[in-house]
Amino acid sequence: MKRFRPTFNSSVEGSERSCQFPSWEGLGEGSRSEGMRKNAKGSMNPRVLPASCRQTHRRKALPARCRQHPGASGARAIFLSLFLAALSAAGSSATNGEDCATVIVVVGAPGEEQFGKNFEQWTALWEKASREAGAKFVALGQRQTNAVSDLEQLKQTLAMEPKDSSSELWLVLIGHGTFDGKEAKFNLRGPDFSAGELEDWLKPFHRPLAVIDCASSSGPFLNKLSATNRVIITATRSGYEQNYARFGQFVAEAIADPQADLDKDGQTSLLEVFLAASQRVAEFYNAEGRLATEHALLDDNGDRLGTPADWFRGIRAVKKAADGAALDGLRAHQFHLVRSEQERKLAPETRARRDELELVIARLRDSKSQMTEEDYYQELEKLLIEVARLYDNSLAKP
Repeated sequence: MKRFRPTFNSSVEGSERSCQFPSWEGLGEGSRSEGMRKNAKGSMNPRVLPASCRQTHRRKALPARCRQHPGASGARAIFLSLFLAALSAAGSSATNGEDCATVIVVVGAPGEEQFGKNFEQWTALWEKASREAGAKFVALGQRQTNAVSDLEQLKQTLAMEPKDSSSELWLVLIGHGTFDGKEAKFNLRGPDFSAGELEDWLKPFHRPLAVIDCASSSGPFLNKLSATNRVIITATRSGYEQNYARFGQFVAEAIADPQADLDKDGQTSLLEVFLAASQRVAEFYNAEGRLATEHALLDDNGDRLGTPADWFRGIRAVKKAADGAALDGLRAHQFHLVRSEQERKLAPETRARRDELELVIARLRDSKSQMTEEDYYQELEKLLIEVARLYDNSLAKP
């Protein structure tokens, strides 16, 4: 299996990659983040601290014997208790004024009446999810107007959006795409726009940005739009997958579906939406006995390489990168349109810093094999202490 770089020719470039999805679990040896790998003793269970070393109150110090070793066992006890304390603080923090995400759904030219009905249904699901999330919702391309083209409306809408903000901007493209061997375009009523044009319009944005292109021939958009602090999802892996794409239907159905919440944290991340929708696309073609003509990709680390859904088992990718490069999935799992009750209680700046620390912890975990066990847990302890302080500060605010 390969990671894909959507290109402007019929061949698909890629490098042999594998991935592991870091999470809060599995920061020590033999834990569940290693998937079904066994720990050093051959057990499938993670290590469990002795009962006397488990911290049940976040302000009560650990017993001395649990703190006397500066190495792995002592550090492990410390970071586990800090994480439990952070969870407790998150659950009891006062509700903050939640930052308001913006969801812009662009509906393209349907071509046929049935496609138009499908696009309307998908848009309605996005509107419902946005309402549930308390997000600002904008739909373009549904109402007929002779004054301003859909292209100009999109440009004006993007121009009016804040460029520097902690709130997320979701841009969803529902419709058809084309590819002439050189340039991919999204089809609108009236003038279309290319991947390069959308790249230019999005350059001023430094806020968290998700672009979900549900159209056929959408693969080349990933190359153009990939950047730091962005999640780019395309329905196809190349411009040559030109048939009607069903991916958009399953994305719209999954965006607020609790059944798509794979890690059962009370909210469905964009990564989980991507995985659920990709699975349903595959099931559709299998049930119909047809050759799949769409293969979705996800990029969230800015390397312009897309990762297919079949790299993942649950929310963790299961293949290793031969070159050790960073892989996709981490940032996408931090994007939630409809957030859980606990997540909504966090201030935007707290959530942003927490997300940043999670990515640092993930990179630290990836470098664990190049560090001594003592150094690894010392660095990990520092990071988790900062996370715990974030939640403490959130709890202290009225």
